Amino acid sequence: MAWTWRFEKSDGTETEPALQPEEFTTQGDAESWIGEYWKELLDGGAEQVTLFDDGTKIYGPMSLRADEAG
Repeated sequence: MAWTWRFEKSDGTETEPALQPEEFTTQGDAESWIGEYWKELLDGGAEQVTLFDDGTKIYGPMSLRADEAG
């Protein structure tokens, strides 16, 4: 399995992330990476992310803005 993130602007259009992640082998690894780098990603223009497992959407979009994150 390959866990990947899609990086999006606030309107849902895909954008290139400021940091390029690898494909993760577990959901936990993918979520830990987002937890570590969300601020750099937000500063680089990504405002929300969606998590995929082998191309299947797991959840998202999830805001990277702390005041909107639930």
